[in-house]
Amino acid sequence: MTEEEAARAAGLPDLPPLAVAEIDLDGPDGEVLSLRPAPGGPPLGEGGVYALVRLRGHPAATVLAHVRAGEDPAEVLAEAFRAEWAVRKRHHAQGRSAEHRARAQPVPPPSAERPTPPLPRATVVVATRERAGQLARALDSLLAQDHPDFQVLVVDNAPVTTATRDLVQGRYAGRVDYVLEPVPGLATAHNRGVAAARGEVLAFTDDDVVADPHWLTALAEPFAADPRLGCVTGLILPARLTTPAQILLESHGGFAKGFTPRLYDPAAPPADEPLFPFTAGSFGSGANMAFRAQVLASVGGFDPATGTGTPARGGDDLYAFVRVLSAGHRLRYTPEALVWHHHRETWQDLRNQAYGYGAGLTAYLTALLVRRPALLPALLRKLPRGLPHARAITAHRDGPAGGAVPGAGPAGRATPGASAGSAPDGAGAPGAFGVPGIHGAQSHPWPRSLSRLERRGMLHGPLGYLKARLRQRGSSRP
Repeated sequence: MTEEEAARAAGLPDLPPLAVAEIDLDGPDGEVLSLRPAPGGPPLGEGGVYALVRLRGHPAATVLAHVRAGEDPAEVLAEAFRAEWAVRKRHHAQGRSAEHRARAQPVPPPSAERPTPPLPRATVVVATRERAGQLARALDSLLAQDHPDFQVLVVDNAPVTTATRDLVQGRYAGRVDYVLEPVPGLATAHNRGVAAARGEVLAFTDDDVVADPHWLTALAEPFAADPRLGCVTGLILPARLTTPAQILLESHGGFAKGFTPRLYDPAAPPADEPLFPFTAGSFGSGANMAFRAQVLASVGGFDPATGTGTPARGGDDLYAFVRVLSAGHRLRYTPEALVWHHHRETWQDLRNQAYGYGAGLTAYLTALLVRRPALLPALLRKLPRGLPHARAITAHRDGPAGGAVPGAGPAGRATPGASAGSAPDGAGAPGAFGVPGIHGAQSHPWPRSLSRLERRGMLHGPLGYLKARLRQRGSSRP
């Protein structure tokens, strides 16, 4: 059976490709300042377009529009945004965003009177394995960052060729540092990067992203302003939406967490997250995260028995988020820190992703209880209210008419109650437009086979983690 036949048999809809772009407006009702394809994308033409909307440079929303022959894509996208913005303003005025505002503490806007503290020195860690072509694209974007003082560090994880080393020590000699980690596993590779890093802030991203030029500065700024902050995560948007698998993933949450800055404080847990801080998928993703180096060291770094490349299949980022929060540190999400992610393209990729998300979810919970058994009473207290939430995030999800679960993405990776199309002031809105990336819209049904794979992964997670722990025995690393 071919890839296409397998996808059709599993119920994957036949979706036309979408162009991806970003448009900048001079305010919600202002003129178009610029329009360009997503980094590395083809020129815009007629057809469907998924666009990031910036307001004077600041990420504000995503819109979906169809450009007909002879139409100006900039005007079509601007008009689509203005119409959606008007709907959101009406809902906000009617008080429908109260649940969204209660979810986490709002982040106050920066004061013009308050001097900006100097940015801490940062290290960007990129773990990779045999993907030199993708890595070069990521490194080019990282070297173009506007942060004044940073190191880029590539961790070559269990390589079978010298392609990555040759690339870094050849094309990027003197600009990018290289370290080898022979033991496979993303968490182990990240720990190797931590040991070699020189920054006060440690940022992590993947080899399949393109970072916005302001990405690292936006991740580092909050650490300078808030000494209680232990972790910052950022916005992840799709670089391409050319295949049905990519569009379906983004329609059901993708990796984005919305456009409203949020602060998670263990001293003031969000009232509507019954499993907080164990709802780690709400906080961010490993392709766009940063930690204060001292804080990450104090919690023991990443658990080497988690992550891609181990039997646990994932969960390394989720484990780190919860360890930082459970140690009393704050976590902040900022949409100003943007990376464009190249989603996997095929149906089999999506199957693997669904299974891996499920496995990573329960693997990280197992890791927490093995390494921090004192957290068990807190988890048990939250389970009666949290179990319905856990069942919902892996349920079969129809389109809006079928009773979609708001914000439920693969394995709970999407943000409940937060829309990627959210207005910067936090105004919520129903997913009436069906835009990929507006979490909760889910205009394309999530196949039951993927829900089953997520649940199978959840059953595998604890066993996979324990198997990975056994493999770690005999190693001198923690």
